[in-house]
Amino acid sequence: MRECLSIHIGQAGSQIGNACWELFCLEHGIKPDGLISSEVNNESVASFDSFFSETSSGKYIPRTLFIDLEPIVIDEIRTGQYRQLFHPDQLISGKEDAANNFARGHYTVGKEFLDPVLDKIRKLVDQCSGLQGFLIFNSFGGGTGSGFSSLLMEKLSAEYSKKSKLEFAVYPSPKISSSVVEPYNSILTTHSTMEHADCVFMVDNEAMYDICSRNLSVDRPTFTNINRLIAQVFSSLTASLRFGGSLNVDLIEFQTNLVPFPSIHFPIASYSPIISADKAFHENYSVADITKAVFEPSNQMVKCDPRNGQFMSCCLLYRGDIPCKDISATLATMKTRRTIKFVDWSPTGFKVGLNYQPPTVVPGSDMAKVPRAACMLSNTTVIKEAWSRLDYKFDLLYAKRAFVHWYVGEGMEESEFGEAREGLAQLEKDYEEIENEVEELDDNNNNEEY
Repeated sequence: MRECLSIHIGQAGSQIGNACWELFCLEHGIKPDGLISSEVNNESVASFDSFFSETSSGKYIPRTLFIDLEPIVIDEIRTGQYRQLFHPDQLISGKEDAANNFARGHYTVGKEFLDPVLDKIRKLVDQCSGLQGFLIFNSFGGGTGSGFSSLLMEKLSAEYSKKSKLEFAVYPSPKISSSVVEPYNSILTTHSTMEHADCVFMVDNEAMYDICSRNLSVDRPTFTNINRLIAQVFSSLTASLRFGGSLNVDLIEFQTNLVPFPSIHFPIASYSPIISADKAFHENYSVADITKAVFEPSNQMVKCDPRNGQFMSCCLLYRGDIPCKDISATLATMKTRRTIKFVDWSPTGFKVGLNYQPPTVVPGSDMAKVPRAACMLSNTTVIKEAWSRLDYKFDLLYAKRAFVHWYVGEGMEESEFGEAREGLAQLEKDYEEIENEVEELDDNNNNEEY
């Protein structure tokens, strides 16, 4: 079997987790109490094992862990619709919050919390016959999401060094911010997990708000709207582990095809079609249309324009009733478009996954049910725009040493700020070098022609 463990950390991670497991239960026909719905066919049951474990009473329990240093968000799960789905030991909450402080999540409050969490992870790993890897959901800007995540990732790397560790991170938005010290937390966590995360899929709230208001006609999007969108992306990513298809993609294939160099592991996610029920009947869902749509900046889940950079690799994951020859024809057309530029040393560029299970939608959600969908994970040099925005905000704060005393007071060295900032400067430089190499190659080719 190819089991995956999902670990949801902090408020953002836990709320995304709630939306993901709600969707998975609907896709597999599992009721909120963990029992199988009578209408489910045997083929669907056979594919549960990668994400659910069966108990002796015939219940299916998610292979997951919810962790937060404060009880509020996890108490909502304990009393919510899916309270009977999760084992009580899978919901771990503390009494004291990380208070938006990386140092509290990493050094003081988080350190006391670490051993019980690792014990629970070991128990979950022991239930797996062939663990593929860990999927970690967190926010870069929060105290628990940044501090405790990086502490846990270090320990997972030490104990399970050969297993994949993929991170789904809520990245700070350009304009909307939920905390003042977000730039500090984000840069500290990115630097400390650089060597431990194999691949970090990024989404940002501002891009998600725009998608909800533009595509789904939701005037005031809530986190529930956003999390259900993220759940669809996560579902597409893991569909080939859970359902049959002619081109299956597992976790290790993502990092093999998306990460050209160890530090360049920050793909951007995009999804199509994102459409409301009232527009659904007026749309065409051809393979060409949904593929063009995932390359549009308006469907990207991080605020940056891919036309300003170059693609190093793209992973296209299709779901639903799609013939292979349509995909080949569409990709041949896409390669001829001027707006989609690949680096010269990546001649093939596309990794394709195809799954026969069409997307499922949560009843009462804004998204329409569609016969086919595409999810794209693209590793592109344009993400350096997002890093430079974040570094600029960090520099403004750190020039005055604003708020630094809160971090130092929790046992952190001030020199760690400088080290983290240098690490991110190096990351920006790595992306720039890739772009410059491409420009130099272009110049050389032009000179040879003359």
